[in-house]
Amino acid sequence: MIWFLLYNLFILPILFFIAIIMSLFNNKIRSGLLGRFNTYLILKDFMLLHKKSKDIYWLHAASLGEYEQIKPVLSGLKEIEPNLISIVSFFSPSGYKYVDDSNIDCKVYLPFDFPWLVKRCLKIVKPKKVILAAYDVWPNFIWYAKKMNIHTTLFAAHFSKSTYKLLPLIRNFYANVYGHISAIYTISETDSTLLKKILDKPIKPVLRVLGNPRYDEVKFKADNFTIERTESVLLRSKTLLVGSAHFEDQNIILEAIVSLMNEIKELSLIWVYHAPNESNLMSINTFFESKKISVELLGDKEANEIASRVCLVDKIGVLSQLYWHAQMAYVGGGFSSGVHNVMEPAIARLPIFFGPRYSNSHEAEELIKDGGGFSINSGKDLCLGIKKLFNDKSFFIDSSYASTDVIHRNLGSSTRVVRNIIHD
Repeated sequence: MIWFLLYNLFILPILFFIAIIMSLFNNKIRSGLLGRFNTYLILKDFMLLHKKSKDIYWLHAASLGEYEQIKPVLSGLKEIEPNLISIVSFFSPSGYKYVDDSNIDCKVYLPFDFPWLVKRCLKIVKPKKVILAAYDVWPNFIWYAKKMNIHTTLFAAHFSKSTYKLLPLIRNFYANVYGHISAIYTISETDSTLLKKILDKPIKPVLRVLGNPRYDEVKFKADNFTIERTESVLLRSKTLLVGSAHFEDQNIILEAIVSLMNEIKELSLIWVYHAPNESNLMSINTFFESKKISVELLGDKEANEIASRVCLVDKIGVLSQLYWHAQMAYVGGGFSSGVHNVMEPAIARLPIFFGPRYSNSHEAEELIKDGGGFSINSGKDLCLGIKKLFNDKSFFIDSSYASTDVIHRNLGSSTRVVRNIIHD
């Protein structure tokens, strides 16, 4: 297999070398690398306690966001097969460290994709099925699962129209990898059409269009934590929430937001970094103070207990609830790696702004099409969009309803995914 040789002799060693170098300067990458050295031992110890277990499902998510897709699927599988044993792996520390779910029986980092290590891990676990969420597909993991007759499923698969996976040589590589997956469930018909262009004919995996289970999880979380969902968004305070902000977002929108706050005196701001740490919180705190705008850390308080005009969120795990305290949102990532989770502000009935890099998010595309989401290219665009919403009540309400409608009409995917994982 030419791609097996090229990947293992050239591509994988280069990726590993780059990761080693980057880990010297990035704590998150270093943490992930170190965690992978323990994966085999954790699996070995776990399997000593579950030697006779036959129904072991190995589920994988790249990060915390992708686990929001796996969570309702895992819950549904456990309901149907109560004796199911679940192993959940993560690529990123943001998933491994912060996911706490009683349905997970064993949590590990995905092993390094070296052929000998992947083979050892799969051999000791002998999973009945391997289930991958969204996009984090590692070639050796797929190839060896196929070789060992382990059924693999990729669900919530999404492909942008400009995907690099359609480029000639790259397409051939991904055709090989995806062609070894047993079943692939895409989010939309458009995704399925693009996937068929990537795959060689005849198409080998079972292909189905089953939607995105993350919609169900977002709705479930909203139903379980708030009674404010029955209250009109117009009755909330005039608050903009900037969620999952990167420095690239900050550089584009921060000055514009300050200008807007100076113009609209009753406007307040909740600012949530994608990766909050003491350094960036101190930096942005100093920035707002220099602009004579009062600022306060959230700490252990509720958002409505903050008296200052700016609330800086200094902890993880509260963003989905904070959206319910705002009237509109800006979701970060759209000026760097790709926009983050727009579903949580959508279920909270917020008009949503984000940067131009949103092709990674089917939900963002749906929001734009329906009028609940707005892509911006500058801080000026954000200001003009927010002012238009504040000045036109009818437009605001239409946008608010459009956001929530995107969630509601896409519900039910997790049930469809679970049903087909069981039967395919």
